[in-house]
Amino acid sequence: MIRHVVFFRLGSSEAERAADIRRFAAPLEALVGVIPGLRSLTVGADIGLLEANWHAVLISEHDDREALAVYANHPAHIEAATIVRSLMIDRATVDYEV
Repeated sequence: MIRHVVFFRLGSSEAERAADIRRFAAPLEALVGVIPGLRSLTVGADIGLLEANWHAVLISEHDDREALAVYANHPAHIEAATIVRSLMIDRATVDYEV
């Protein structure tokens, strides 16, 4: 199994950030059951203890490397990801075997 972790830094103000995260979380979380090999996907918002922290994280689990590639290139994922891409100013990703 592969765990895919993506950290996002958003361009929105602190007051707008929670709404922006909800706006992109819902369509991404809805991909479970749509994309083969995608076992789970959750988006979480940072609780704001440190200003240097990333604003949001996406954690998804995939059957294997091939399933992660299917997810990355699936039209439903590409469409859902356009929302977060319009809001983010930076991202970092780590993929690892579980």
